[in-house]
Amino acid sequence: MKIAFELNGIKQEIDCLPDRRVVDLLREELGYTGTKEACGSGECGACTILVDGVSKLSCLMLAAQLQGRSITTIEGMSPGKKLHPIQQAFVDKGAVQCGFCSPGMLMATVDLLQRNPAPDRQQIRAALSGNLCRCTGYQKIIDAVESAAAEMRDKL
Repeated sequence: MKIAFELNGIKQEIDCLPDRRVVDLLREELGYTGTKEACGSGECGACTILVDGVSKLSCLMLAAQLQGRSITTIEGMSPGKKLHPIQQAFVDKGAVQCGFCSPGMLMATVDLLQRNPAPDRQQIRAALSGNLCRCTGYQKIIDAVESAAAEMRDKL
């Protein structure tokens, strides 16, 4: 099946099985290894990507669902050498430990801040509740999201 979609701003047209999981398509066929797979069952959030600007779990999506959509992975979050303000906040606040959950956390944060540019700590916790981290204890992640939100609001 031919599938046409936009990936990180670049038009793609690929031939693949329609029931191929998106996480496998991204990692194995397209080389976008920033999207991680941990649980494979939608429980951990490591595979979070943006589909038309909304966070989705790529381990639960089939390739056919990409038809006509716009996909953003961690690799497309910040073109060029400069980090996106959310990425920079995660670095500055020490919210990145092993880094395995980071791509999913960052994608979920982009979605949150697009919908709510001024979330409180409870709203941040709720928005990231589907993304598991075994290293940081979440405090630094929440601090980073707060910091990024403030910086991004200040630039408006």
